[in-house]
Amino acid sequence: MGKAQKTRKFAQVKRMISPKDARLKPKDQLKEKIAKKKDEKIREVTPVSSALFFKYNTALGPPYQILVDTNFINFSIQNKLDILKSMMDCLLAKCIPCVTDCVMAELEKLGHKYRLALRLAKDPRFERLPCSHSGTYADDCLVQRVTQHKCYMVATNDKDLKRRIRKIPGIPIMYIINRKYSIERMPDALGAPPI
Repeated sequence: MGKAQKTRKFAQVKRMISPKDARLKPKDQLKEKIAKKKDEKIREVTPVSSALFFKYNTALGPPYQILVDTNFINFSIQNKLDILKSMMDCLLAKCIPCVTDCVMAELEKLGHKYRLALRLAKDPRFERLPCSHSGTYADDCLVQRVTQHKCYMVATNDKDLKRRIRKIPGIPIMYIINRKYSIERMPDALGAPPI
């Protein structure tokens, strides 16, 4: 005859109290943990504009206010485009180009080579917007203004600025492509590329 085999009992382990069990810790430590949880900061969620329909801003309407960047003015001059006329051709509505103090300061810093762009930005048809912050970096200024007020479009050819503005929902971006103005994130624009 053969040897009798013992059957093993699977998944049987001695039951132990876990080291994190509340019964092992003094009550004072528990009170401290509860107090810490109450003191934790509540994270703020940025409020979403009620004018947004998915990623499109329904609050935008003619006359459109367009924040113009430094390089957009320079590229318009290089491509021999009249800024106001080309904007109206792109959007089929009245447009008010807006230039911030930071953009003007940037154009002044660029010097004699960009004097035509500076003269164009000082045109009385362009609305001048004062800046209250310190520093003259135009990209930060435009992004800050657009996040505060969703009534603007941004005209730029700068890749980094476009990338930053795409993260903000509901802000259309105007840029120059094939010697004409085009706009993205605007649902009913004629000059917009097909989505």
